[in-house]
Amino acid sequence: MGIFSEIWDRITVSADERREHNERHEQQRDGQAPANGRAQVDVEAVLEQKAAAKGGGGNWRTSIVDLLKLLDIDSSLDARKELATELNVNAGAHGSAEQNIALSRAVWRKLAENGGNVPASLKD
Repeated sequence: MGIFSEIWDRITVSADERREHNERHEQQRDGQAPANGRAQVDVEAVLEQKAAAKGGGGNWRTSIVDLLKLLDIDSSLDARKELATELNVNAGAHGSAEQNIALSRAVWRKLAENGGNVPASLKD
């Protein structure tokens, strides 16, 4: 499973549903079950709830590092390099502010493409 899939799952799938979801995803990938459309989810509302539960969450709207940390996903440089490759983000040097901003925007756009309800200000 790629890092973006992990981001999507942490936003859209509860901990109890995660195992079942992963099994379905593997079956779909193997051609064993038809792919279902993804239901639209209010991404910002889910993340606001997660941030409130953690007592803040940093600047997750614009910081890819803070977003990954909020979702309890590895935010290391290697993980961000992998995410950049996965999302075809080639802005700036790895770990630079330029790349991190581009990566954050790419994640928001991809969340919207996958059925997430994302405010326009976060996709631009």
